[in-house]
Amino acid sequence: MATILTPLEIMQHLVSFPTVSRDTNLPLVDWVQDYLQGQGITAHRWVDPAQPHKAALFAHVGPEIEGAVVLSGHTDVVPVDGQPWDSDPFTVVERDGKYFGRGTCDMKGFDALAIWALVEAHHRGVKRPLQLGLSFDEEIGCTGAPPMIEAMQPLLPKGSAVIVGEPSMMQAVTGHNGAYAYDTHVIGFEVHSSLLPTGVSAIMEGAKLIDWANQRNAENQAQEPGEVQALFNPPFTTCHVGTIAGGTANNITAKDCHFMMGFRVVPGENGKDWEKAYLAEVKKVEAGMQAIHPEARIDVTQAFHVPGLVPEEAGEAETLVRSLTGDNATHVVTYGTEAGQFQAAGYSAVICGPGDIAQAHQPNEYVTVAQFEAGHDFMKKLVARLAQ
Repeated sequence: MATILTPLEIMQHLVSFPTVSRDTNLPLVDWVQDYLQGQGITAHRWVDPAQPHKAALFAHVGPEIEGAVVLSGHTDVVPVDGQPWDSDPFTVVERDGKYFGRGTCDMKGFDALAIWALVEAHHRGVKRPLQLGLSFDEEIGCTGAPPMIEAMQPLLPKGSAVIVGEPSMMQAVTGHNGAYAYDTHVIGFEVHSSLLPTGVSAIMEGAKLIDWANQRNAENQAQEPGEVQALFNPPFTTCHVGTIAGGTANNITAKDCHFMMGFRVVPGENGKDWEKAYLAEVKKVEAGMQAIHPEARIDVTQAFHVPGLVPEEAGEAETLVRSLTGDNATHVVTYGTEAGQFQAAGYSAVICGPGDIAQAHQPNEYVTVAQFEAGHDFMKKLVARLAQ
Protein backbone atom coordinates (compact mmCIF):
# COMPACT_ATOMS: atom_id res chain seq x y z
CA MET A 1 0.00 0.00 0.00
CA ALA A 2 1.26 3.45 -0.87
CA THR A 3 1.92 6.10 1.76
CA ILE A 4 -1.20 7.79 3.09
CA LEU A 5 -0.90 11.56 2.60
CA THR A 6 -2.15 14.24 4.95
CA PRO A 7 -4.80 16.71 3.74
CA LEU A 8 -2.12 19.40 3.44
CA GLU A 9 0.13 17.14 1.35
CA ILE A 10 -2.81 16.32 -0.92
CA MET A 11 -3.68 20.00 -1.30
CA GLN A 12 -0.06 20.77 -2.18
CA HIS A 13 -0.24 18.23 -4.99
CA LEU A 14 -3.60 19.49 -6.28
CA VAL A 15 -2.57 23.14 -6.30
CA SER A 16 0.61 22.29 -8.20
CA PHE A 17 -1.51 21.40 -11.24
CA PRO A 18 -2.44 24.64 -13.10
CA THR A 19 -5.95 23.48 -13.95
CA VAL A 20 -7.25 26.80 -15.28
CA SER A 21 -10.58 26.13 -16.98
CA ARG A 22 -9.19 26.90 -20.44
CA ASP A 23 -6.55 24.18 -20.02
CA THR A 24 -6.44 20.45 -19.32
CA ASN A 25 -7.12 18.91 -15.93
CA LEU A 26 -5.93 15.43 -16.91
CA PRO A 27 -2.60 15.53 -15.01
CA LEU A 28 -4.53 16.24 -11.80
CA VAL A 29 -7.08 13.51 -12.57
CA ASP A 30 -4.25 11.07 -13.34
CA TRP A 31 -2.58 11.87 -10.03
CA VAL A 32 -5.77 11.47 -7.98
CA GLN A 33 -6.70 8.22 -9.73
CA ASP A 34 -3.20 6.81 -9.20
CA TYR A 35 -3.19 7.86 -5.55
CA LEU A 36 -6.58 6.26 -4.89
CA GLN A 37 -5.57 3.10 -6.75
CA GLY A 38 -2.48 2.89 -4.55
CA GLN A 39 -4.83 2.90 -1.56
CA GLY A 40 -6.93 0.10 -3.04
CA ILE A 41 -9.74 2.35 -4.26
CA THR A 42 -11.15 2.07 -7.77
CA ALA A 43 -11.82 5.47 -9.34
CA HIS A 44 -13.77 6.05 -12.53
CA ARG A 45 -13.37 8.88 -14.97
CA TRP A 46 -15.67 10.44 -17.53
CA VAL A 47 -13.85 12.11 -20.41
CA ASP A 48 -15.66 14.92 -22.19
CA PRO A 49 -15.95 13.83 -25.85
CA ALA A 50 -16.06 17.47 -26.94
CA GLN A 51 -12.96 18.26 -24.83
CA PRO A 52 -10.90 15.08 -24.52
CA HIS A 53 -8.31 16.99 -22.51
CA LYS A 54 -10.79 17.24 -19.61
CA ALA A 55 -12.30 14.60 -17.36
CA ALA A 56 -14.36 14.13 -14.22
CA LEU A 57 -13.44 11.55 -11.60
CA PHE A 58 -15.63 9.71 -9.10
CA ALA A 59 -15.25 6.85 -6.63
CA HIS A 60 -17.14 4.83 -3.99
CA VAL A 61 -15.93 3.22 -0.78
CA GLY A 62 -17.82 1.14 1.76
CA PRO A 63 -20.64 -1.30 1.20
CA GLU A 64 -22.08 -1.52 -2.30
CA ILE A 65 -25.43 -0.09 -1.29
CA GLU A 66 -27.35 3.07 -2.05
CA GLY A 67 -27.52 6.02 0.33
CA ALA A 68 -23.89 7.20 0.25
CA VAL A 69 -22.76 10.60 1.35
CA VAL A 70 -21.21 12.30 -1.69
CA LEU A 71 -18.37 14.81 -1.33
CA SER A 72 -18.40 17.00 -4.44
CA GLY A 73 -15.81 19.48 -5.66
CA HIS A 74 -14.48 20.92 -8.91
CA THR A 75 -10.94 20.64 -10.20
CA ASP A 76 -10.73 23.80 -12.32
CA VAL A 77 -9.56 27.21 -11.15
CA VAL A 78 -9.74 30.72 -12.55
CA PRO A 79 -6.75 32.32 -14.31
CA VAL A 80 -3.96 34.18 -12.53
CA ASP A 81 -3.10 36.30 -15.60
CA GLY A 82 -2.36 39.90 -14.66
CA GLN A 83 -2.88 39.34 -10.93
CA PRO A 84 -0.17 40.66 -8.56
CA TRP A 85 0.77 37.52 -6.59
CA ASP A 86 3.43 37.65 -3.87
CA SER A 87 4.35 34.00 -4.43
CA ASP A 88 3.99 31.27 -7.04
CA PRO A 89 0.21 30.80 -7.43
CA PHE A 90 0.65 27.07 -8.04
CA THR A 91 2.70 26.39 -4.93
CA VAL A 92 1.09 26.29 -1.50
CA VAL A 93 2.85 28.79 0.74
CA GLU A 94 2.09 29.09 4.44
CA ARG A 95 2.50 32.45 6.12
CA ASP A 96 0.59 34.50 8.68
CA GLY A 97 -1.72 31.59 9.49
CA LYS A 98 -2.83 31.18 5.88
CA TYR A 99 -2.26 28.77 3.01
CA PHE A 100 -1.76 30.81 -0.16
CA GLY A 101 -2.17 29.39 -3.65
CA ARG A 102 -4.64 29.32 -6.52
CA GLY A 103 -7.48 27.07 -5.51
CA THR A 104 -6.61 26.74 -1.82
CA CYS A 105 -9.95 28.38 -1.10
CA ASP A 106 -11.91 27.65 -4.29
CA MET A 107 -11.79 24.75 -3.96
CA LYS A 108 -8.80 22.42 -3.92
CA GLY A 109 -8.64 22.76 -0.15
CA PHE A 110 -11.97 20.96 0.10
CA ASP A 111 -11.00 18.53 -2.66
CA ALA A 112 -7.95 17.53 -0.64
CA LEU A 113 -10.03 17.02 2.48
CA ALA A 114 -12.56 14.95 0.52
CA ILE A 115 -9.83 12.72 -0.94
CA TRP A 116 -8.37 12.27 2.54
CA ALA A 117 -11.82 11.34 3.91
CA LEU A 118 -12.41 8.80 1.14
CA VAL A 119 -9.10 7.07 1.89
CA GLU A 120 -9.75 7.20 5.64
CA ALA A 121 -13.24 5.75 5.21
CA HIS A 122 -11.89 2.97 3.01
CA HIS A 123 -9.20 1.88 5.47
CA ARG A 124 -11.34 2.32 8.56
CA GLY A 125 -14.29 0.50 7.14
CA VAL A 126 -17.65 2.27 7.10
CA LYS A 127 -21.18 0.94 7.33
CA ARG A 128 -22.60 3.74 5.21
CA PRO A 129 -20.73 4.38 1.94
CA LEU A 130 -18.86 7.52 1.00
CA GLN A 131 -18.42 8.80 -2.53
CA LEU A 132 -16.18 11.38 -4.16
CA GLY A 133 -17.05 13.44 -7.23
CA LEU A 134 -14.54 15.80 -8.85
CA SER A 135 -15.87 17.77 -11.82
CA PHE A 136 -14.42 20.26 -14.30
CA ASP A 137 -15.49 23.55 -15.93
CA GLU A 138 -17.37 24.76 -12.86
CA GLU A 139 -15.80 28.18 -13.20
CA ILE A 140 -17.20 28.69 -16.71
CA GLY A 141 -20.81 27.78 -16.05
CA CYS A 142 -20.92 24.53 -14.03
CA THR A 143 -20.99 22.58 -17.29
CA GLY A 144 -18.91 19.60 -16.14
CA ALA A 145 -21.05 18.36 -13.25
CA PRO A 146 -24.23 17.25 -15.09
CA PRO A 147 -22.46 14.69 -17.32
CA MET A 148 -20.46 13.50 -14.30
CA ILE A 149 -23.65 13.00 -12.30
CA GLU A 150 -25.17 11.09 -15.21
CA ALA A 151 -22.05 8.94 -15.61
CA MET A 152 -22.05 8.06 -11.91
CA GLN A 153 -25.52 6.48 -12.03
CA PRO A 154 -24.74 3.16 -13.81
CA LEU A 155 -21.34 2.70 -12.12
CA LEU A 156 -21.98 3.60 -8.48
CA PRO A 157 -24.87 2.89 -6.12
CA LYS A 158 -26.79 6.15 -5.96
CA GLY A 159 -25.91 8.44 -3.09
CA SER A 160 -28.53 10.33 -1.15
CA ALA A 161 -26.81 13.30 0.52
CA VAL A 162 -24.37 15.56 -1.31
CA ILE A 163 -21.99 18.00 0.36
CA VAL A 164 -20.63 20.52 -2.15
CA GLY A 165 -17.52 22.03 -0.62
CA GLU A 166 -17.59 25.57 -1.96
CA PRO A 167 -16.10 27.97 0.61
CA SER A 168 -18.77 28.68 3.21
CA MET A 169 -16.71 29.08 6.39
CA MET A 170 -17.90 25.55 7.25
CA GLN A 171 -21.48 26.78 7.54
CA ALA A 172 -24.47 24.96 6.09
CA VAL A 173 -25.61 26.90 3.01
CA THR A 174 -29.01 25.59 1.96
CA GLY A 175 -29.96 27.78 -0.99
CA HIS A 176 -28.52 29.68 -3.93
CA ASN A 177 -29.67 31.42 -7.07
CA GLY A 178 -29.94 29.75 -10.42
CA ALA A 179 -27.85 31.17 -13.25
CA TYR A 180 -28.90 31.29 -16.89
CA ALA A 181 -26.99 32.99 -19.70
CA TYR A 182 -27.68 33.47 -23.40
CA ASP A 183 -25.18 34.49 -26.06
CA THR A 184 -26.96 37.08 -28.15
CA HIS A 185 -25.82 38.08 -31.64
CA VAL A 186 -27.75 40.90 -33.27
CA ILE A 187 -27.19 41.08 -37.04
CA GLY A 188 -28.12 44.40 -38.58
CA PHE A 189 -27.81 46.02 -42.03
CA GLU A 190 -25.06 48.52 -42.72
CA VAL A 191 -25.71 51.90 -44.31
CA HIS A 192 -24.14 55.31 -43.90
CA SER A 193 -25.47 56.82 -40.70
CA SER A 194 -26.88 59.76 -42.71
CA LEU A 195 -29.31 57.21 -44.17
CA LEU A 196 -30.19 55.77 -40.77
CA PRO A 197 -33.88 54.92 -41.47
CA THR A 198 -32.89 52.59 -44.33
CA GLY A 199 -30.42 50.59 -42.25
CA VAL A 200 -30.64 48.45 -39.14
CA SER A 201 -28.19 49.22 -36.35
CA ALA A 202 -27.39 46.02 -34.48
CA ILE A 203 -26.15 48.04 -31.52
CA MET A 204 -29.22 50.23 -31.25
CA GLU A 205 -31.54 47.23 -31.62
CA GLY A 206 -29.52 45.31 -29.06
CA ALA A 207 -29.89 48.27 -26.72
CA LYS A 208 -33.64 47.65 -26.77
CA LEU A 209 -33.06 44.20 -25.28
CA ILE A 210 -30.70 45.62 -22.67
CA ASP A 211 -33.27 48.27 -21.77
CA TRP A 212 -35.84 45.48 -21.46
CA ALA A 213 -33.53 43.97 -18.82
CA ASN A 214 -33.37 47.33 -17.02
CA GLN A 215 -37.16 47.49 -16.94
CA ARG A 216 -37.47 43.93 -15.61
CA ASN A 217 -34.95 44.72 -12.86
CA ALA A 218 -36.94 47.76 -11.79
CA GLU A 219 -40.17 45.75 -11.75
CA ASN A 220 -38.61 42.90 -9.79
CA GLN A 221 -37.09 45.22 -7.23
CA ALA A 222 -40.45 46.90 -6.65
CA GLN A 223 -42.23 43.62 -5.86
CA GLU A 224 -42.70 42.27 -2.35
CA PRO A 225 -40.47 39.17 -2.07
CA GLY A 226 -41.85 35.82 -0.98
CA GLU A 227 -40.71 34.02 2.15
CA VAL A 228 -37.90 32.10 0.41
CA GLN A 229 -36.86 35.03 -1.80
CA ALA A 230 -36.56 37.28 1.27
CA LEU A 231 -33.64 35.17 2.47
CA PHE A 232 -31.52 36.38 -0.47
CA ASN A 233 -29.71 39.63 -1.14
CA PRO A 234 -31.03 40.93 -3.45
CA PRO A 235 -34.36 39.15 -2.89
CA PHE A 236 -35.33 39.14 -6.56
CA THR A 237 -34.19 37.85 -9.93
CA THR A 238 -31.70 40.10 -11.72
CA CYS A 239 -31.03 40.53 -15.45
CA HIS A 240 -27.56 41.60 -16.49
CA VAL A 241 -25.30 42.33 -19.46
CA GLY A 242 -21.64 42.56 -18.52
CA THR A 243 -19.91 43.17 -21.86
CA ILE A 244 -20.96 44.34 -25.29
CA ALA A 245 -19.11 44.45 -28.62
CA GLY A 246 -19.96 45.47 -32.16
CA GLY A 247 -20.00 48.13 -34.83
CA THR A 248 -17.62 49.17 -37.58
CA ALA A 249 -17.39 52.96 -37.44
CA ASN A 250 -19.21 55.90 -35.92
CA ASN A 251 -20.79 56.83 -39.26
CA ILE A 252 -22.03 53.34 -40.18
CA THR A 253 -25.05 51.55 -38.75
CA ALA A 254 -23.67 48.57 -36.86
CA LYS A 255 -23.73 45.25 -38.67
CA ASP A 256 -23.09 43.20 -35.54
CA CYS A 257 -23.65 43.43 -31.81
CA HIS A 258 -22.65 40.71 -29.36
CA PHE A 259 -23.53 40.43 -25.68
CA MET A 260 -24.53 37.84 -23.12
CA MET A 261 -27.85 38.25 -21.33
CA GLY A 262 -27.66 36.69 -17.89
CA PHE A 263 -30.28 35.95 -15.27
CA ARG A 264 -29.67 35.25 -11.57
CA VAL A 265 -32.92 33.54 -10.67
CA VAL A 266 -34.02 33.33 -7.04
CA PRO A 267 -35.38 29.97 -5.83
CA GLY A 268 -39.12 29.77 -6.27
CA GLU A 269 -38.97 31.17 -9.79
CA ASN A 270 -38.46 29.13 -12.93
CA GLY A 271 -35.47 29.97 -15.08
CA LYS A 272 -37.30 28.63 -18.13
CA ASP A 273 -39.96 31.29 -17.61
CA TRP A 274 -37.24 33.93 -17.87
CA GLU A 275 -35.89 32.26 -20.97
CA LYS A 276 -39.32 32.35 -22.58
CA ALA A 277 -39.78 35.99 -21.65
CA TYR A 278 -36.41 36.95 -23.10
CA LEU A 279 -36.92 35.01 -26.32
CA ALA A 280 -40.34 36.60 -26.74
CA GLU A 281 -38.76 40.05 -26.49
CA VAL A 282 -36.05 38.99 -28.94
CA LYS A 283 -38.72 37.98 -31.45
CA LYS A 284 -40.47 41.32 -30.99
CA VAL A 285 -37.30 43.31 -31.62
CA GLU A 286 -36.32 41.05 -34.51
CA ALA A 287 -39.68 41.59 -36.20
CA GLY A 288 -39.13 45.35 -36.16
CA MET A 289 -35.65 44.89 -37.64
CA GLN A 290 -36.92 42.65 -40.43
CA ALA A 291 -39.64 45.12 -41.32
CA ILE A 292 -36.78 47.42 -42.41
CA HIS A 293 -34.52 44.76 -43.88
CA PRO A 294 -35.53 41.07 -44.07
CA GLU A 295 -31.99 39.76 -43.68
CA ALA A 296 -31.59 41.33 -40.26
CA ARG A 297 -31.98 38.89 -37.38
CA ILE A 298 -31.08 37.99 -33.80
CA ASP A 299 -29.38 34.68 -32.96
CA VAL A 300 -29.62 33.45 -29.36
CA THR A 301 -27.89 30.38 -27.96
CA GLN A 302 -27.84 29.18 -24.36
CA ALA A 303 -24.37 29.66 -22.88
CA PHE A 304 -25.04 27.85 -19.62
CA HIS A 305 -27.77 26.87 -17.21
CA VAL A 306 -27.22 26.32 -13.51
CA PRO A 307 -30.36 25.47 -11.52
CA GLY A 308 -30.82 27.09 -8.15
CA LEU A 309 -30.46 25.24 -4.86
CA VAL A 310 -33.84 25.29 -3.15
CA PRO A 311 -33.89 25.04 0.66
CA GLU A 312 -35.20 21.59 1.57
CA GLU A 313 -37.70 20.79 4.28
CA ALA A 314 -35.71 18.68 6.77
CA GLY A 315 -33.22 17.88 4.02
CA GLU A 316 -30.96 14.89 4.66
CA ALA A 317 -27.76 16.66 3.58
CA GLU A 318 -28.54 19.76 5.63
CA THR A 319 -29.43 17.69 8.70
CA LEU A 320 -26.18 15.75 8.44
CA VAL A 321 -24.00 18.84 8.09
CA ARG A 322 -25.74 20.66 10.92
CA SER A 323 -25.28 17.66 13.20
CA LEU A 324 -21.54 17.65 12.49
CA THR A 325 -20.92 21.41 12.64
CA GLY A 326 -23.46 22.54 15.21
CA ASP A 327 -24.48 25.33 12.83
CA ASN A 328 -28.21 26.00 13.09
CA ALA A 329 -28.38 29.41 11.40
CA THR A 330 -29.87 30.06 7.96
CA HIS A 331 -27.37 30.72 5.18
CA VAL A 332 -28.04 31.32 1.48
CA VAL A 333 -25.85 32.75 -1.30
CA THR A 334 -26.54 34.51 -4.58
CA TYR A 335 -23.89 32.75 -6.69
CA GLY A 336 -24.52 29.41 -8.38
CA THR A 337 -22.89 26.07 -7.59
CA GLU A 338 -23.11 22.43 -8.58
CA ALA A 339 -25.36 21.77 -5.56
CA GLY A 340 -28.41 22.81 -7.56
CA GLN A 341 -27.45 20.34 -10.28
CA PHE A 342 -27.20 17.48 -7.81
CA GLN A 343 -30.53 18.48 -6.31
CA ALA A 344 -32.11 18.53 -9.76
CA ALA A 345 -30.80 14.98 -10.25
CA GLY A 346 -32.63 13.73 -7.17
CA TYR A 347 -30.04 14.16 -4.42
CA SER A 348 -30.44 16.06 -1.18
CA ALA A 349 -27.75 18.74 -1.34
CA VAL A 350 -26.07 21.32 0.86
CA ILE A 351 -22.98 23.55 0.57
CA CYS A 352 -20.32 23.34 3.25
CA GLY A 353 -16.61 23.93 2.82
CA PRO A 354 -13.62 25.69 4.35
CA GLY A 355 -12.66 29.25 3.49
CA ASP A 356 -14.31 32.56 2.71
CA ILE A 357 -15.83 33.09 -0.74
CA ALA A 358 -14.43 36.64 -0.62
CA GLN A 359 -10.96 35.13 -1.18
CA ALA A 360 -12.00 33.13 -4.23
CA HIS A 361 -10.54 34.28 -7.57
CA GLN A 362 -8.39 36.91 -5.85
CA PRO A 363 -4.64 37.49 -6.17
CA ASN A 364 -2.94 35.86 -3.19
CA GLU A 365 -5.95 33.58 -2.75
CA TYR A 366 -5.81 31.77 0.58
CA VAL A 367 -7.60 29.56 3.05
CA THR A 368 -6.72 30.12 6.68
CA VAL A 369 -4.99 27.32 8.52
CA ALA A 370 -7.81 27.43 11.07
CA GLN A 371 -10.47 26.94 8.39
CA PHE A 372 -8.54 24.10 6.77
CA GLU A 373 -8.19 22.40 10.14
CA ALA A 374 -11.91 22.95 10.79
CA GLY A 375 -12.57 21.18 7.50
CA HIS A 376 -10.32 18.33 8.59
CA ASP A 377 -12.17 18.03 11.90
CA PHE A 378 -15.45 17.91 9.96
CA MET A 379 -14.19 15.06 7.79
CA LYS A 380 -13.00 13.12 10.85
CA LYS A 381 -16.46 13.43 12.38
CA LEU A 382 -18.10 12.45 9.08
CA VAL A 383 -16.04 9.29 8.72
CA ALA A 384 -16.70 8.38 12.35
CA ARG A 385 -20.44 8.85 11.76
CA LEU A 386 -20.36 6.64 8.68
CA ALA A 387 -18.52 3.94 10.62
CA GLN A 388 -21.19 3.70 13.34
